[in-house]
Amino acid sequence: MKMIETERLLIMPLTANDGPFILELLNEPDWLKYIGDRGIRTIDDAKKYIIDGPMAMYAEQGIGLYAVELKESSTPIGVCGLIQRDFLKDVDLGFGYLSKYWGKGYAYEAAKAVMTYGMDELGYRRIAGFTSLDNEKSANLLQKLGMRDEGKIRYASTAEYVKLFAIEF
Repeated sequence: MKMIETERLLIMPLTANDGPFILELLNEPDWLKYIGDRGIRTIDDAKKYIIDGPMAMYAEQGIGLYAVELKESSTPIGVCGLIQRDFLKDVDLGFGYLSKYWGKGYAYEAAKAVMTYGMDELGYRRIAGFTSLDNEKSANLLQKLGMRDEGKIRYASTAEYVKLFAIEF
C-alpha cells in the first residue's frame, strides 16, 4: 500500500519500530474490552505482533492494519486498514485509536480515506465492518461512514456474536 494522506493524517504501513506505540494501543481499556487481549505485554511482544500480523498480511494479501499518525507531529494515534478475514466474504474495515485522540474526527477521517483507497485503488465494491454487540462508538462510526447494519453474525469459530455492517459502492 502506498501512504495515504488526508488533511490532518498520514496512514502508512506499520513497522517493527512501531512497537512502543502498539504496546500502548493494544493495552488500552477499550481495545481489551471490545477487540480482545492479545497478550502483548512488552515491546518485544508488540514487535512480534506487528511482524507476524500486519506485516505478514501486507506481504500475503497486500492489505492490513496501518499506522495512523498526526501529520503535523508524526505522532501515532491509532490503526486503520482493510483486513481479509477467513469468516467474512468481504474485506473488513478495522480500526482502533488511543483514547486521548477520540472525539476529534480522526477515526472518521482515516476510515473514509482507507475506504476510498479500497474502492478506487483496489477495486473493492463492498466493504464490511463489525463490532462487539455493545460497542456503540464503533457502530456509530461505521454508520456515519455509510455502512448499513446487517444484523448479527458469529465471530469466526467462537460462540461470540458481533454486529455486521457493510457498504456497497
